[in-house]
Amino acid sequence: MSANATYTHGHHANVLSSHQWRTVENSAAYLVPHLRPGVSVLDVGCGPGTITAGMAELVAPGRVVAADAAEVVLDEARRTMAARGVTNAEFAVADVHDLDFPDGTFDIVHAHQVLQHIADPVRALAEMRRVAKPGGIVAARDADFGSMVWYPEPEAMAPWRSIYYKVARGNGGEPDGGRLLVSWARRAGFTDITASASAWCYATPEEREWWSESWGGRMRDSSVADKAVAGGYATRDELQHIYEGWKEWAAAEDGWYSVTNCEIICRA
Repeated sequence: MSANATYTHGHHANVLSSHQWRTVENSAAYLVPHLRPGVSVLDVGCGPGTITAGMAELVAPGRVVAADAAEVVLDEARRTMAARGVTNAEFAVADVHDLDFPDGTFDIVHAHQVLQHIADPVRALAEMRRVAKPGGIVAARDADFGSMVWYPEPEAMAPWRSIYYKVARGNGGEPDGGRLLVSWARRAGFTDITASASAWCYATPEEREWWSESWGGRMRDSSVADKAVAGGYATRDELQHIYEGWKEWAAAEDGWYSVTNCEIICRA
């Protein structure tokens, strides 16, 4: 993301809880075979660093740079690394459209749930390609909101996605970016692209409660909610009603939610 851009979701606790849940195993398994000792990695949009820390452990003693547009987020990443005893990580405030690294610096350049939030993902991928070594890897994974499915479908919960689309697109993003990853990569100049997909699934009582607070909560109390109201897409009362719909879904004994994530591995 640009250092001057505003992240659609913001950094409310209900947003960070989702970011902190992510690991290499549940969010970057497609890349694990390439994370070998001695490999250098740039993790763009690292967030709290939970994925980055796992990468650093796998490639040690290789160099890992955790990069994010927000210094406050990097502070959280530093705490994550310290808590896990990671010593081969560095930190950098970075704009994915204009990375402050020389050409051909990294073996792997990675971005998780970043490209859907920015106005020019093609330029971002081209910049990620620039800082990758010749023959190196540019990897990206993004959710596709249009592919999300849930059961049961409480009426009160139903409007959340259409409101989120308006908020995200109004902020310059593309919530269905997952399905566009290959297209964006081709437009960025890549010809060697391997595509895949994997899913997050939330079905246990504990998972449903957590996910409903993460997403139902951010529809009520986060930058998403603030932008929805400011944009005239919903009122506070309507957002509260949506939150109650999420809680109704979470309380269902047969509740299910799945998120399809699209993935690309591109050779520079």
